Amino acid sequence: MDFRRETLALVRKTAYHGIEKKQTAKERRMPVYRYIVFDVETPNRFNDRMSAIGISVVENGIITEEFFSYVNPEAAFDPFNTMLTGIDAGTVANAPAFPALWRRIEPLMSSGILAAHNAVFDLGVLKKCLQHYGIPWKSAAKYCCTVQMGRRLVPGISHSLNVMCDYYGIRLNHHQADSDSHACAEILLKYFAAGAQEKDFIRTYHLL
Repeated sequence: MDFRRETLALVRKTAYHGIEKKQTAKERRMPVYRYIVFDVETPNRFNDRMSAIGISVVENGIITEEFFSYVNPEAAFDPFNTMLTGIDAGTVANAPAFPALWRRIEPLMSSGILAAHNAVFDLGVLKKCLQHYGIPWKSAAKYCCTVQMGRRLVPGISHSLNVMCDYYGIRLNHHQADSDSHACAEILLKYFAAGAQEKDFIRTYHLL
């Protein structure tokens, strides 16, 4: 599957297929909350702008909705970031800048608990974009991090996204925001299916 979609948004209604094994009633526990799983790519080493964002919504134990957009960062691209993501100034020439993008995604981002893989990075980029453009949002956001969860639930291995995807057999086109957010959502569901307690992993990130 080619995860690099050119459309601005993609909504997918799809059931979640878990680990191929017989599951106990405990393992079939559904998450209570709605999770907005997101991943951002950045244009340069400063990590204060976005060049792409992917969002996957987890609700009632499945991925119910997905969104992807390139973002015009209105900033220069470093060669390393372009090599990593394949995104350059030409890729984002017709993409919305962050303020226009935010008007579209804010209702979605406000509709549940945020989640990401190494969440403090993605939340930090979001915070800096909001601050740079003077966009008010809430002062703090509830979130969970699949890296932090993995260190407690699956100890003894690396918890980088590609390693965890190999571990669980999840398809990944790494450093593509839509693929990364989808993979993170699948990992989150793996953890809940194995009995992770939501209350143990929800944290608060201060945006001001």
